Amino acid sequence: MIPGTNRKTRQIRRSLVCAATLLPLFVLIYYLSFWLRFEGRLTAVELREFSLTVAWVVLIKLILFGWFRIHRSWGRFVTFYDLVALVQAATSSLLATILIYRFFLSWPTIPRSVFLLDWGATILVLGGTRALVRIVRERNWMSLLSSANKVPVLIVGADDAGESLLRSIRRNEKLGYHVVGFIDDGTGRLGTCIGGVPVIGTVEQTCQLAERHAVQEVLIATGELSGQQIRTLVEDARRLAICVKVLPSYEQLIRGSVAVQPRPVSINDLLRREPVQLDLGNIRQWIDGRALMVTGSAGSIGSEICRQLLQFSPRRLVLVDRSENGQFFLERELQQLSDGTQLDVRMADILDQKRMRRLLEQSRPDIIFHAAAYKHVPLMETHPGEAVKNIVLATRQLADLAPQYGVRSFVLISTDKAVNPTSVMGACKRVAELYVQSLAESSACRFVTVRFGNVLDSDGSVVQVFRRQIARGGPVTVTDPRIERYFMTIPEAARLVIQAGTIGKGGEILTLDMGERVRIVDLAADMIRLSGLQVGRDIEIEFTSLRPGEKLYEELHSPGEKHFPTRHPKITVADHKPRDGHTITTSIQRLLQLADDNPQAIINLLQQIVPEYNQPRPRAAA
Repeated sequence: MIPGTNRKTRQIRRSLVCAATLLPLFVLIYYLSFWLRFEGRLTAVELREFSLTVAWVVLIKLILFGWFRIHRSWGRFVTFYDLVALVQAATSSLLATILIYRFFLSWPTIPRSVFLLDWGATILVLGGTRALVRIVRERNWMSLLSSANKVPVLIVGADDAGESLLRSIRRNEKLGYHVVGFIDDGTGRLGTCIGGVPVIGTVEQTCQLAERHAVQEVLIATGELSGQQIRTLVEDARRLAICVKVLPSYEQLIRGSVAVQPRPVSINDLLRREPVQLDLGNIRQWIDGRALMVTGSAGSIGSEICRQLLQFSPRRLVLVDRSENGQFFLERELQQLSDGTQLDVRMADILDQKRMRRLLEQSRPDIIFHAAAYKHVPLMETHPGEAVKNIVLATRQLADLAPQYGVRSFVLISTDKAVNPTSVMGACKRVAELYVQSLAESSACRFVTVRFGNVLDSDGSVVQVFRRQIARGGPVTVTDPRIERYFMTIPEAARLVIQAGTIGKGGEILTLDMGERVRIVDLAADMIRLSGLQVGRDIEIEFTSLRPGEKLYEELHSPGEKHFPTRHPKITVADHKPRDGHTITTSIQRLLQLADDNPQAIINLLQQIVPEYNQPRPRAAA
């Protein structure tokens, strides 16, 4: 059978069925127009005029209604735009009938009001019938009359998203919801109705209203609520045993990339501060038309930096990483986002100086974002030599090469673990900061360092560890009940890195105002609860002990360290005087000579280079 034959056959059959349905309906409407025009007193003359013209009028309408494909928009998905198409088809039929009547056919003298009545009746009858069909199909009237077996819910969001959710619930009986009312984030819509459902209160009144109406679930269908509002609502609802669910964003619904079924609250919704909105306005001038390089591009931060950079118009984006699978999938993803930007995916180890020299010579980047580095603290405690090579040596080699190949800006991505470090990883990051700072004064390249805290849901982060432990049924392990961390989202971290490149003048260390520290045990409890489980009953939280190199409290500033504001209210510059370049270079050279020797000798030298590095713990030999 020829492909598509069945579909064409079904379309033809559907068109014929529609024509057979409309034919008697158009005849009846035309007769009704005569009857109305002559106030129900049709004589033999009027009946003769009707019989002589009805075939032509109906034929014209069938042809033009078929031309506008009115038969394809019938049923539960009829919208305002289908009504517009109906009006267009009826109007075109009216004009065509009048033209043919006046210039081509010798019809009897028919009052023009008959044609106008036929036009209006056609729109009224067909439009009303379609609306009735949609209402009947959308609403299960028996279930509306009896909602005892359905879950009573409130919808937060008296807007387009909320109305869309209401229609979806009414169409899909399997969801098993009965919408009691809407909650709005303001007072402007209170007392109004959406789809027959009243707007009964504000977000602050949600739990009170839910208790009054015996509501079991609250569905958040608006993207206007902040993370803090969602957190407060979740906490208040939990005390009343009310489940809160958040729908995906309206943009995702439009793209059709997600289902309408509500999902549990994401941990990203519960960031314990307002998300930082960075000023990206000045970035375009810095990035547009430039060649950019991102090292560690396959990692969580590196890949997000690439996505954020493609929002602008770089001429070329060079992705450097040694992860084959990571680079493969990242390239496939970014190809969908790159609009005119040349993507240059390179497999390379940044420790391979000869390879990196060749890449820089070929790509000639204007800006380098250096995100490649080891990051797991306990693992680096047992492999200090590898930490020195991957963090210190890699940064030194790349920073030395940058000015030689005309790089204008070099952005080093550091961490809050470099502040008063207690780990090998943190101390190595601090050494990398010192070296980059030492180059700033004597180089034409702008060297800028940016620090931030823990990144929610990055590869290997505590969120991913907790998620796997919850999926296995627990327990969720926390090293210490007192341990606290700063948190930020992956997009925030990537934007901060980009923003730092525009703000820094050279030699600065920039930090982000990340709000208050979050207790890890609270984060674990949130993830358990938002997975629909209870701490202690379904999933236990167990405390182990601090791992080697781990702090109880991360810090963004050293004691006595001054911080100065920048043009962005959430970004400050740390007052760090650069070390003497010769001294830091000599120290790093000695450190590299020890990289494959006794781990304790490496730690002792790190303490000399970074005096604030303290409380080392015994390490196993590498």
